[in-house]
Amino acid sequence: MLSSSLLSAVPGLRHAFFTREGGVSGGIYAGLNGGLGSKDDPAHVRENRRRMAEHMGVPSEHLVCVHQIHSPDAVIATGPWEGPARPKADAIVTNSTGLAIGVTAADCGPVLFVDPNAGVIGAAHAGWKGALTGIMESTIAAMEELGAERGSTIAAIGPLIRQPSYEVGGEFVERFIDHDANNAVFFLPSERDGHAKFDLAGYIRLRLQNAGILMIDDLGVDTYADERFFSYRRSVHRKEPDYGRHVHAIALAP
Repeated sequence: MLSSSLLSAVPGLRHAFFTREGGVSGGIYAGLNGGLGSKDDPAHVRENRRRMAEHMGVPSEHLVCVHQIHSPDAVIATGPWEGPARPKADAIVTNSTGLAIGVTAADCGPVLFVDPNAGVIGAAHAGWKGALTGIMESTIAAMEELGAERGSTIAAIGPLIRQPSYEVGGEFVERFIDHDANNAVFFLPSERDGHAKFDLAGYIRLRLQNAGILMIDDLGVDTYADERFFSYRRSVHRKEPDYGRHVHAIALAP
């Protein structure tokens, strides 16, 4: 797993940006696949998630994730979800101790939050669609409902697909420019005509800054280029039938 230096400095806080290392899955899922929606053996996924929960210092049922739908929606968790269904959302916040909240990703941007003063944490799944439609802002607003303040909140951007690896088409670029002409700064020309390279991490950082987050860490890791990580785009380019997912989690120690 990888960690953020800013988050690591907060007393009583546990967090992890998990890599593929340390799991039981095999084949294209080799390693620590935490994807409940993948076609991996469910028993392997459960064991992988148990190991992640153990690392976070919580029982398996206290590692909670949402059913991610690339939305701007955030939910508040007070404990494990009731029943087998997970809420449909793309971020979780809590002020409950002993509860690890996490998001899954395989190129999209995981962002972990904490307000050390208020004892409030958050985890957001920021793909391009969620970032564009406001998942950062929704997560921060949900944390504020629990007493957090933007000025004292720390955010850490985890492993995600980086600009050199993230080629997009002209319609993608137009969507961002139509939203805000200043978004042009996040695109560089690609070798292919009509395409560009998108800086997802830079865009996430800007949205965080515009929302009033002053302390931001970015691990700078490219999931596509780094074989320690699952990558949806790499799996497509290799014509693989499916791909694994990482869990990135944060918890307040009891």
